[in-house]
Amino acid sequence: MVELTLLGSAELRGIEGDADVILTQSKVLATLVFLVLATPRGFHRRDRLVGLLWPELDQEHARTALRKAVHVLRRTLGEGVLTTRGDEDVAITPGAISCDAMEFGEAVEARRYAGALDLYRRGDLLPGFFIPQAGGFEDWLDRERTALRDAASAAAWGLAALHAGDAQLTAAGRYARMAVELAPADERILRRVMQLLNAGGDRAGALHVYADFAYRLEREHGAMPSGETQRLVEVIRKAD
Repeated sequence: MVELTLLGSAELRGIEGDADVILTQSKVLATLVFLVLATPRGFHRRDRLVGLLWPELDQEHARTALRKAVHVLRRTLGEGVLTTRGDEDVAITPGAISCDAMEFGEAVEARRYAGALDLYRRGDLLPGFFIPQAGGFEDWLDRERTALRDAASAAAWGLAALHAGDAQLTAAGRYARMAVELAPADERILRRVMQLLNAGGDRAGALHVYADFAYRLEREHGAMPSGETQRLVEVIRKAD
């Protein structure tokens, strides 16, 4: 089976050809990434792919570029990894590729939070990957990246709540802080984490998490935390 790594950096193993043929050609790699991760799983229209990746070309030249990319993928990945349906649809053959980003999502859905976070420690989905003149693909990839990061935050919070329920407060606090770091703009997660830390006797930690959040929000967006969050801060500060 072909193994595709997309968290942290792109890697390919278990293929017939030279991985660099795919990894060093950004639109060939982007084609593979989309075919692997885009939902619903299965066949994808060639028109959608050319619109995402070659919007600067006319239809004839864009479809030629896609055909070349698919040819490179077939030749490098090996027979049977890609499949087509007529002239318009292309897909990854079910079971032909394993991908850490997909495994991460499956682990979160199954509430295997520790395993999910082990995968996500490699990094975000293709950080820094950029394709000029392919805004549609960039938007899609950014949504995928954000969704995975939010899922990682949810997994960290799930572990925090689990450890708190078992009175393992040190571990709960560690995962709670991770949840905030992974969702730096989510005030709901922030408030949950502050409440968990404060309930566990770490009032200083709760206020520190808030201070970091407020500083980042002001620096990056010129804004302040919501009134609800500020009221929670006052409650924690005044608590005996």
